[in-house]
Amino acid sequence: MLKVMALGWALFLLTLVCSMVSATEDLNSAGYRVIEINELADGSGIAAHLKLISGCATYGPDLEDLRLIARYEEGGRVHVHITDAFRPRWEIPDSLIPRDRVQHVSVGQSTASIQVSESSFTLAHESYAISSHPLKIIWTKDPFSFAIIRRSNGEILFNTLPEAEGSPHAFNSMVFKDQYLEISTRLPQNSYLYGLGESTSPDGMRLSQGRTYTLWATDIGSWNVDMPLYSMYPFVLDMRKGGTAHGVLLLNSNGMDVEYKKGDSLTFRVIGGVFDFYFFAGPSPMAVVDQYTRLVGRPAPMPYWSLGFHQSRYGYKDIGELETVMAKYEAINFPVESIWSDIDHMDGYRDFTLHPDHYPEERVRSFVKGLHERDQKFVMIIDPGIKIDENYATFTRGRELGVYLKNGTGDGYYIAQVWPGFTHIPDFLHPNALDWWTKELEEFQKTVPYDGLWLDMNEPANFCGGSNCWYDPAVKCTIIDVCCMTCDNHPDVLTRWDNPPYAINGYANKLPIYKNTVAMTAEHYDGSRIYDTHNIYGMTEALATYNALKKISKKRPFVLSRSCFVGSGSHSAHWTGDNGATWTDMKYSIANLLNSGLFGVPMVGADICGFYFETNEELCQRWSQVGAFYPFARSHSDIHTGPQEIYLWKSVTETASNVFNWRYRLLPFFYTLLYEAHQSGAPVARPLFFEYPEDAETWTIDTQFLLGSSILVSPVLERGETSVHAYFPKGIWYNLFDTSKMIRAVDHGVWEHLPAPMDTINVHIRQGSIIPMQDFAMTTTAARKTPFSLLVVFAPASDFAEFCAAPYSIVCQGSDREYATGHIFLDDDIQPTMDITERRASHIKLEASRTDGHYVLRSIVTQPDYAIDQGLVIKTVSVLGVQSQPFSVRVNGRLAAAHVKVTASASLMEISELNLPLGEEFELIWNTMPNGSSSHSS
Repeated sequence: MLKVMALGWALFLLTLVCSMVSATEDLNSAGYRVIEINELADGSGIAAHLKLISGCATYGPDLEDLRLIARYEEGGRVHVHITDAFRPRWEIPDSLIPRDRVQHVSVGQSTASIQVSESSFTLAHESYAISSHPLKIIWTKDPFSFAIIRRSNGEILFNTLPEAEGSPHAFNSMVFKDQYLEISTRLPQNSYLYGLGESTSPDGMRLSQGRTYTLWATDIGSWNVDMPLYSMYPFVLDMRKGGTAHGVLLLNSNGMDVEYKKGDSLTFRVIGGVFDFYFFAGPSPMAVVDQYTRLVGRPAPMPYWSLGFHQSRYGYKDIGELETVMAKYEAINFPVESIWSDIDHMDGYRDFTLHPDHYPEERVRSFVKGLHERDQKFVMIIDPGIKIDENYATFTRGRELGVYLKNGTGDGYYIAQVWPGFTHIPDFLHPNALDWWTKELEEFQKTVPYDGLWLDMNEPANFCGGSNCWYDPAVKCTIIDVCCMTCDNHPDVLTRWDNPPYAINGYANKLPIYKNTVAMTAEHYDGSRIYDTHNIYGMTEALATYNALKKISKKRPFVLSRSCFVGSGSHSAHWTGDNGATWTDMKYSIANLLNSGLFGVPMVGADICGFYFETNEELCQRWSQVGAFYPFARSHSDIHTGPQEIYLWKSVTETASNVFNWRYRLLPFFYTLLYEAHQSGAPVARPLFFEYPEDAETWTIDTQFLLGSSILVSPVLERGETSVHAYFPKGIWYNLFDTSKMIRAVDHGVWEHLPAPMDTINVHIRQGSIIPMQDFAMTTTAARKTPFSLLVVFAPASDFAEFCAAPYSIVCQGSDREYATGHIFLDDDIQPTMDITERRASHIKLEASRTDGHYVLRSIVTQPDYAIDQGLVIKTVSVLGVQSQPFSVRVNGRLAAAHVKVTASASLMEISELNLPLGEEFELIWNTMPNGSSSHSS
């Protein structure tokens, strides 16, 4: 009787607590308490058993028992993992993001080395590895919470302890239900957060307080603002006072809302999975991205040709149009590296087919052969839906291997509707999927020797939605992209997977998560549901495609994917999706690019001139200017709009020809940035605060961007404007196109109004840089065979503290010295990594110094054979800010040969006809005035 009464009181109290849930979804959860603690066997952290204090029926029952693993990891990383103590839950497979899983961690028996109080506990005797770690973990026991602290200054970076009841900044204790997880962290006032993608935000790159960010891969045009888009990145970069930064990754693929309350907290609300947090110490933004990509995967090497200009359109109705487009580009001498084929080439929109009338095989093969003879490339599209057709070999081979997603009811394969009509959706987690996919790509490669693949619709998209859809094979869809299936999505028949207890803010309007995608009940071969895997589907397809191409071609693959997840950059490039031909879309593209680099996907671009809607001459002229400096530069447009090729307007032709001439000259600079990305995760296109974190003015700038650390791009982004308001951080900046023009920001950064006529974009070179360039050519293949030139811009020694010690050879002596650095990476463009390997790659480090009128430029070469074998030479060295002509030039200790030419103008000194072998170390010395007299102006 007492047990019954106790149970009755418990139910009454539970009902009372749940009735207190407010419109803001405050659950008033008491959270969990720690009941057992063990140190990990390797001494790297602790394992703890958490017990529910009291729960609430809202969104389902709370899990009673949780298991916590908190540990210190290498590379400035801390890992906190919380899951069900007794039953496995969905987590991202190791095959997608290889990592050391906590399930494999050995737990010790003793708690003697753990200090415990009623309020907090920590390791009492930290090993040296832990005590020297830049971060520290602190916990509270009852209720359980944890905090991450920067050890050097005690700053709290992440803190899940709720404030006292009644506080205006209060939030719930941790909540852990089967389909609802919630955890919050306090934030300092006026915080600066970035990340949580993918979306197009009018607010720019910095996250806005008072907003909720929904993470759910969605098939919707990226011209829609404040909506979840194609990719999911649950990663946050947090900038703090003084310019320090740290990162937070919630490695969870389930849908989520992340609420950024005004000035005080960040709340994660997740509809499944586990809490799998990684914290990255930084302390600089670049260090955070380094640590983050070390975990999720370094950006993949890209083939050199991917840096060229790409032409595409949905609506090239036949092969004749492709031939005409390429001929017109050739007529204006514009460099087109590749032409792309959208779904127009397919027979009935079936993957791996050619339309027999519009794209006959022999004519397509002849066309591609001609491209290859001119060192140009051909890229083709693939959608994941495989048409249900007994006469379609790709379909039947897949069925024989069982590689399609299954109905959750267990009665056969799941059926979706996309461009081909009724389709099955491949299960790329299936053990047979890679062999099947490789076979299909290989067979199609024999038909059309394509050079790269473009993955679209891989959220995955579906013109129908819900788990209760069926079709009549006899029905013919009259409107392809309108659902022809019969779907019953009444709430009474929907499962808890298609209609979970908590509704994330899909389509920014709480629309069902099954809308325009595969049903949440669809299953993989092992029973995993799309409910859990939806946001990694595009990643699984891209990884399978990347691995298949690597096996087929034995060369470095190029895969462009619309849907991505954290780690996708390790095998894919990305474009920002179906943008609009509007000025705001062009403006938003910069923040989208910068965010993609932050997420570890640096090879990214937006469709130049816009995809949806009719573009216009002025917009296309301005967009070609900024697009020439995207990491990935492609023009692409929709079938329902008019064409927008570069050659259609004289002004666009002239402007684009000029800026792409410069892009092709800068190819070695771009390619070296790809090498940096592969080695350290460093974005190709970077926000200014990545290089100037101590300058708070840069923290909100997302209408300008840096390429690497050396080139600042300041485009015009508004209609009718012929000037630009641009920020220049401290230093001297030279105009790339007219080096007689410079911006001096001597003591601090400055805002400048710069002229920007319709045919002009402002691009500036940062002091302290050595920019490698080659000559322009009509293809990247031809361009990379031309002689090198070096553009040298000196900076004071105070800017080069990091170069005054090993491993650099520069020795900083005296405040009157000035320096510049740069480097060049080149390789055979075939090996799947960008490593400096013998006879396949070379790396050339460049260092320059100036003391008064005495100049030294030297190179340090690692693995010289490849550069030597290619016969590459440095023909010209140009130095900005020098007014006098050298009276002597020495190469490797000897006077320069008579054919070496030296010229000087008001702002530029140039030494040409040097012909220094790039693969051989050199020292170039020149003096502008005898007896050390200064002739430098900077």
